[in-house]
Amino acid sequence: MASFNEILKQLRNRDNLSQAELAQKLGVAKSTIGMYESGKREPDFETLESIADFFNVDMNFLLGRDGSENDHYYLNDETRQIAQEAFENPELRTLFHVARDIPPERLKAHIEFMKSLKRQEKGEYDDGC
Repeated sequence: MASFNEILKQLRNRDNLSQAELAQKLGVAKSTIGMYESGKREPDFETLESIADFFNVDMNFLLGRDGSENDHYYLNDETRQIAQEAFENPELRTLFHVARDIPPERLKAHIEFMKSLKRQEKGEYDDGC
C-alpha cells in the first residue's frame, strides 16, 4: 500500500503541477511540499483536509489507508475543472464539497448563480438576472 508522500506526488504529477504551483494553491511553502513528498514531514489535519479537497480524494485514500480511490478521483475533466474553480474561490468553496454529486451543467449554473449574487451584493447588476 502506498504512503502519503507517494500518493501526494502521484496526484500532483497527475494534475501536471509543480511543487511550487501546488504550494501556492494550498497556501504553504514550496519546501513544505518537498518535505511532504520526501517523507520528512506530514501535514496537520487542516492541511491534509485541504490537500484531499484540492485533489478530490478521500483523506483515507490520501493517507494510504484505503486500497481504492473514491468517486472524487474519477470526476471527468470538465467537472474537475469546474470543481477546481470552486475550490480556488473562497465564495464558491462550499460548492466544491458537493461537486462530485452535481452534473457539470448544473454545477456551472450554480457557480454562475453564486457569482451573480456576489455581483449584486457589490451593486454590480447583471441584465441577465
